[in-house]
Amino acid sequence: MLSSRMSFNDKKLMYIQSMKGLMNTSVIFSDCTENFLNPCEPEPFDTIRIKLRTSRANVDAVFLCIDGTEMPMKVIESDMAYDYYAFDYKLADKKVTYYFKIINGFEECYYDRFGCYASVRNEYAFAITPGFKTPDWAKGAVMYQIYVDRFYNGDKTNDVLDREYSYIDDYSVQCKDWYKYPAAMGVREFYGGDLQGVLDKMEYLEKLGVEVIYFNPLFVSPSNHKYDIQDYDYIDPHFGKIVVDEGDVLPEGEMDNAKATRFITRVTRKENLEASNELFAKVVEEAHKRGIKVIIDGVFNHSGSFNKWMDRERIYENQEGYEKGAYVSKDSPYNTFYKFTVEDSKEWPYNKNYDGWWGHDTLPKLNYEASDKLEEYILNIGKKWVSPPYNVDGWRLDVAADLGHSEQYNHEFWKKFRKVVKEANPNAIVLAEHYGNPESWLQGDEWDTIMNYDAFMEPLTWFLTGMEKHSDRKEDSLRGNSENFFNTMKHYMSKFQMPSLLVAMNQLSNHDHSRFLTRTNRTVGRTASLGAAKADEGVDKAVMREAIVMQMTWPGAPTLYYGDEAGLCGWTDPDNRRAYPWGHEDVDLIEFYRELIAIHKRHEALKKGSFIELYRDVNVISYGRFYKNEKIIVIVNNNDEEKHIEINTLPVGIFYESNVERRILTTESGYNAGKLKIHISNSDLSVDMPPKSAAIYVNIV
Repeated sequence: MLSSRMSFNDKKLMYIQSMKGLMNTSVIFSDCTENFLNPCEPEPFDTIRIKLRTSRANVDAVFLCIDGTEMPMKVIESDMAYDYYAFDYKLADKKVTYYFKIINGFEECYYDRFGCYASVRNEYAFAITPGFKTPDWAKGAVMYQIYVDRFYNGDKTNDVLDREYSYIDDYSVQCKDWYKYPAAMGVREFYGGDLQGVLDKMEYLEKLGVEVIYFNPLFVSPSNHKYDIQDYDYIDPHFGKIVVDEGDVLPEGEMDNAKATRFITRVTRKENLEASNELFAKVVEEAHKRGIKVIIDGVFNHSGSFNKWMDRERIYENQEGYEKGAYVSKDSPYNTFYKFTVEDSKEWPYNKNYDGWWGHDTLPKLNYEASDKLEEYILNIGKKWVSPPYNVDGWRLDVAADLGHSEQYNHEFWKKFRKVVKEANPNAIVLAEHYGNPESWLQGDEWDTIMNYDAFMEPLTWFLTGMEKHSDRKEDSLRGNSENFFNTMKHYMSKFQMPSLLVAMNQLSNHDHSRFLTRTNRTVGRTASLGAAKADEGVDKAVMREAIVMQMTWPGAPTLYYGDEAGLCGWTDPDNRRAYPWGHEDVDLIEFYRELIAIHKRHEALKKGSFIELYRDVNVISYGRFYKNEKIIVIVNNNDEEKHIEINTLPVGIFYESNVERRILTTESGYNAGKLKIHISNSDLSVDMPPKSAAIYVNIV
């Protein structure tokens, strides 16, 4: 009865629609890489070309949607599989967001960063900020994080001595056994790694394929981690050079650092400080000669209680060339740098009533809002180290969102910081430690990018191991949960604009979390609960190899934590700060890293190409990367048994009858880097993946 009341045109439309077929949403694609946005890092008032790909002759109309306006797009090119729609849009000088509306007969969908959906979802809209550029050298760059004290001892004359000073109710300790587990309270335990050691191992880093060194803090400080800065103007002579070495260590029973004359000489004498800065400049120069960039760590949220501005330990009180610290004198020029909770004059000298970060009196909170002088000083520090003669290539910023006492001030400060750093070195990167949504900080006028926990380390760890990144919790429901993996990744990746995503620091491990290899034992624990040796037990190198394949093929900058490539294990800090196992390395794992790094560096698609999901199943994922004519497919089977997998290759741009080459296959027992040619028929890649394996396939052009 319904059909008899339909007009001839309605019937004709229904017939045409039934013959044409449904919209093929699996190949609809756009992003903000060069593939679909030109220029991909536009300036204000540029005209940009925005493109969207659909299946050939599969849709009736595509609209670019900006600020409630729907603008019809036109097909500008086609090939045997796709139509490419485009629209040329004139930018203003502010951020623009957009999505696409796609119509096929009675079908209608909206395409955003998450894919095709029935309704508009503004939170997943594509975003472009005119003028926002990140350094090209950092896009997909292979980075290597060095915790200097535990990397290599190249100069034993600068080693911290037993009882050289006291810190947190005990003495400094010189570790005599390079291979021992770090002490549970090991901040004052020193293994002797230094910058000369980095120079000595520069060839190793170059041969590994490292393109960027990221140093944990290097400035003068009393701990081995150096997140308690004592002097922002100088490299710690214990990492650098000690040319004047006079005085005595503390006698047994004496804890007063004002009497630690050997330490005072080492860290306050300008001869030592200047020589250490000169050595650092030499390290950067040597790295640059080898094509390696250098990033340093900036700890600007708080200083240390040893800092010359505070001088809680009275190290600088009577030293020539230093002003009185704020702890020592109410008239100190640094008094406004800190917030004293009791400001009565009678509390001085030696006023202990100050605000500490998270209540720690060893980490006095810097009080930016009350001190223009402090702000100016830190901005000058930001500028100093990226300028000659040091020429550092960027900053990693510790707990950056917690810098001041208000979010408003923090945004204001980081705008200023970016400005002075980029003016001094336009090619420098500003990279921040951050947990949670980074969107408000990545708008082109503050940070370039972040350490990528939410859109890399965490989802990958949950999928491959079912473990939380500190090894503090296990969730079996998340291990092998490909739906959770892809949805989480896509959600958090959508919080980055493309210039940020391509330079995001993608780590498996670092100094704040358990080593990834330890996470593969799927054991909840820390040194205090299970002992350090348990971190080495039951680890699964097959899962580690899967993770490395993903690290080297995911959008962003793959960042190794020193020793991961050598098979180093460890619970969360301080156990994750074990010394690099020189002479006891896992040479097979190092060689595997070299292979994967070489593959990563060889293919532009892995550095700045588009990313697309291809397949998901229990404990199985596949995704593609593509850039111009280069197409790459990655498959991971994290099951304990072999899996037969058939993947539609059309979404990644490999169609119909084609050939691909397998570049690497990992297995439970090792890996095969021999090239294997595979024919793809009817856009279907059919493979048998061994248990706990990963593979990379590249199209043959």
